[in-house]
Amino acid sequence: MKPLVLDASALLALLFDEPGAASVEALMHRAAEKEQLMLISAVNWAEVCYRVERKLGGGALARAKEFATNTPVIVVPADREMGEAAAAYKTAGLLGLADAFVAALARSRKADLVTADREFKSVESEIKILWLK
Repeated sequence: MKPLVLDASALLALLFDEPGAASVEALMHRAAEKEQLMLISAVNWAEVCYRVERKLGGGALARAKEFATNTPVIVVPADREMGEAAAAYKTAGLLGLADAFVAALARSRKADLVTADREFKSVESEIKILWLK
């Protein structure tokens, strides 16, 4: 089974109970049951953390961190290779920097990318996108 890579928008949908939250929750259950890899880049995890803290405060951030430790989501460190791949997306004007990191991770792992962010239309020809609705 192909790995799944989560964009920050996917985790934020779940944490803020936005449209697509039920889909992300279902994907997490399936990943846990079938031992499917579910990844997020460290850059996108940082985006999740700061957006939770800004919107809901430090207590919510602590709860989000605790929640993350109890899910099948693995935070993947950004290394040189991923940084260079992300830079190529950014240089081409296809994606913002954080989105470029998640795309680079998905491409390197041959994974499906889970997102609600329509900016990823620009890379849909090379990365399979699972769109949240």
